[in-house]
Amino acid sequence: MAGLEGIEQPRGRGRATTGRWSPAVEDELALKALETYGNPAEQEVSLPSRPESAAAARRLAQVVVLRQWGLTPRMTEDAVLLVSELVGNAVRHTGALVFHLRMRRLRGRIRVEVRDPSRGLPCLLPVQELDVSGRGLFLVDKLSDRWGVDLLPRGKTTWFEMRVADR
Repeated sequence: MAGLEGIEQPRGRGRATTGRWSPAVEDELALKALETYGNPAEQEVSLPSRPESAAAARRLAQVVVLRQWGLTPRMTEDAVLLVSELVGNAVRHTGALVFHLRMRRLRGRIRVEVRDPSRGLPCLLPVQELDVSGRGLFLVDKLSDRWGVDLLPRGKTTWFEMRVADR
């Protein structure tokens, strides 16, 4: 599962307990990703469908959610994790050469979308305590307020939304 190796798995009241993440550590790499790919909060950005693109997508999410939108480190941590899961699914399961990332700040919520050319639907699998993979959509389901898939004429968009306090 993208980005979760060595991190404690979910338990308790529907919230994931993860290793602490420090947004300041990755600022320079996040800004470089923004220069390289563009700002997913301003327009849909294209990334190559390779495992290392999950890191670039996480960095883009970090710089948008924490720095541009000024949301909390906890909200940023959760959004970054969920972006990683959607991107990991797009890279692993679609056979695409490229996928597209879009992030939007809407009234009272943020929405993150990953678009790919496959019409294959992601599956929310039952998760067992000792499972080492297949937890991606489980995490999306537990940490987001809503998520879904929109089928397109050529592909699909998998998305999640998280509630935020409007300023």
